Amino acid sequence: MEIIFLPSGTGRCVYSEAIDLNQLGSLSIRRGSHVEPTDHGQWTADLSPVDGPKLGPFGNRSEALAAELDWLGAHWLTADSS
Repeated sequence: MEIIFLPSGTGRCVYSEAIDLNQLGSLSIRRGSHVEPTDHGQWTADLSPVDGPKLGPFGNRSEALAAELDWLGAHWLTADSS
């Protein structure tokens, strides 16, 4: 898990249970994407909750999740929205 601390003092990460984030203080958790199946049995990662694109379709869910993490790491994690 990578945690970025912005100049504003805010920490930002893609949530996982690798560490207990509550130990760092008050949390604000929000959805970064929606990974959903299509009508044709494929998967997409819709990053609109963080003003991102819709990725896919992918042949399986794990590919969509990997693409989601790659995009969040490259485009959202280090962006300072303050």
